Amino acid sequence: MRVGNIPIDPPVILAPMAAVTDLPFRTVCEEHGVGFTITEFLSAHALAAGDKKTSGKMTASLGGRKFGVQIFGREEGPMQKAAEMAVSIGASLVDINMGCPAKRVVAGECGSALMREPAIAQKLVRAVVAAVPADVPVTVKHRAGWNDANRNAPAFACAMVEAGARMITVHGRTRTQGFSGKSDLEIIRLVREALPREIPLVGNGDVVDIAGYQRMRAETGCDAVMIDRGAMGNPWLFGRIGALEAGRPDPGPPTLEERLAVYRSHVKYILELKSGPRVLHEIRKACAWYARGLFGCNAFRLEVWQTPAIEDVVALGERYFGRLIERRSSLGLAPEADRVEMNAIVDDAAA
Repeated sequence: MRVGNIPIDPPVILAPMAAVTDLPFRTVCEEHGVGFTITEFLSAHALAAGDKKTSGKMTASLGGRKFGVQIFGREEGPMQKAAEMAVSIGASLVDINMGCPAKRVVAGECGSALMREPAIAQKLVRAVVAAVPADVPVTVKHRAGWNDANRNAPAFACAMVEAGARMITVHGRTRTQGFSGKSDLEIIRLVREALPREIPLVGNGDVVDIAGYQRMRAETGCDAVMIDRGAMGNPWLFGRIGALEAGRPDPGPPTLEERLAVYRSHVKYILELKSGPRVLHEIRKACAWYARGLFGCNAFRLEVWQTPAIEDVVALGERYFGRLIERRSSLGLAPEADRVEMNAIVDDAAA
C-alpha cells in the first residue's frame, strides 16, 4: 500500500496512542517489521503555544525511518502551526485525529466530536493541507460515528477526502462506545465502498492477533490495518503479519529468550531516549507488557510497581524471565515449546 509516495509494507500501522507510542516503543515496533508508525496524538493548541511537554513528544523515528505525526484540535491556525512543526522534524505524513472519545478531548469539541460537525472538520483538513508541502499527505482517523443513531462514517470519510485527505482510518466503534463492545467491521466495509478506490482505507479496532488481522482485511476490504492495544508487549505481531504477507510461514509467538531480548532492548531505548520521573514509570510498563499472560505475571507486576528504584525494577525483569527459562528447563521443554500459544508455562493465572 502507498500513501502518496510513502510505501507501507507490510500493510500494518502502529496506532497513535497517548502515553504509549513514544519513541522507544515505536522503535521496537519498527525493528520488528511494522509498516509505519505515528506519534502519540498531540494537542495542536499546546504545540502552537510552545508547550515543551507536548513538543517533547513530537519525535522523529531513528535511523531516518519514515513516520507520521498525529495532531488534534479545532482551530485552523494552531492546526497549521502544529502541522508545520511536524514537517520541520521530518514527518512524512500528518494525521488529524477525529476519533478520540476521551471526555477531555470531546469537551473541547475535538476528536470524535468533530464527526458531528463535518463542515468544520473539512475546514481543518483544508487548512492543514495548505500548510504542508504537496508531498506530505494529510490523513484523517475517525470513528464509526458519534453514537448508534449517528453512524455517519461513510459520508464523513468522503467529506474529508473532498477536503484533501489522502488516507482514511476508521475505528469501528462509535464515540459513545469508547472501547467497550466490539469494533464493527461492516461500517468499515461501507466506508471502503464509499471512498474512491485510489484513497487507501485503514481498518482499526480489536486486532490483537493474526486471525484478527486476516478477518479485518477479508471482511472490510481495507487496504491496511492499524493495530493499537494488540501491539503492547507484542511487537512480534508485526513480524508475523509481514511473514504471511510475503508468503512465508508464520514464525509464531516468541520464545522466552526472545521476550527477554526485546524487554532488554525496550528498556535500553527508554534509558537512552527519555529522562525525568517518567523513566521509572515507562520501565514498569514495559515489565508488565512483556510478562503479560506468563506464569506468575500478576505477582511480578505488583512487585514491580512497589519497587522505587529504576535499577531494581530492571533487575526484577531479568530475574523474572530467568526464572521462567529455568522452569521451562526443569520441565524438560525445548525453547520451541514456548511457541505454542503462548507457551507451556503460560498463565497459571493465580500464581
